[in-house]
Amino acid sequence: MKNNVKPTHTTQALDTKTETKTNAVRGFGFVVVILLALCAGIFTYQSQQSDFETVNGEGYQWHKLEGQWTVINYFAPWCAPCLREMPELNAFNQNLPEDTLLFAINYDRQTSTQLTEMAYKYTIEVPIIFASENTVLPMEKPPYLPATFIVGPEGKVVDTIMGEVSEEALRERIHQLKMAADKAA
Repeated sequence: MKNNVKPTHTTQALDTKTETKTNAVRGFGFVVVILLALCAGIFTYQSQQSDFETVNGEGYQWHKLEGQWTVINYFAPWCAPCLREMPELNAFNQNLPEDTLLFAINYDRQTSTQLTEMAYKYTIEVPIIFASENTVLPMEKPPYLPATFIVGPEGKVVDTIMGEVSEEALRERIHQLKMAADKAA
């Protein structure tokens, strides 16, 4: 004998409520998954973005430079003192002090090709930052040239040298700043 029990209105209502709850949970789960994927995508995108890039395409992020000293020299080909100090900066770059990086940045924005040609013409061996609207530096563009900024291990400018700099003077200043930082620690 078969049990031919027909569902009652109460059973049908419970099935509809259960189905509605199941669909709501699925919908909520779908929204959560989409939001997590969106957040992960944004985080991944931001973590891969560079604060600045050099002409050769190498990207840098300031938070990854923490613990290092970074020297940034603003120059321009129309600035005679800038061109006079470039051999000094090249020499400094060839034998950088420990935990120190050196970059040059052209005062006037130019294309990557123009910067590469300028580096060749003026024998600039220092990595050149390609300045764009997305370039993030911890200093403002200086009012005159040459200007050299020393960024400490915490990512903040700790010294500014306006005017020509020599390899020896730059090396001595970095040494003094490191000694002062060690005493303060």
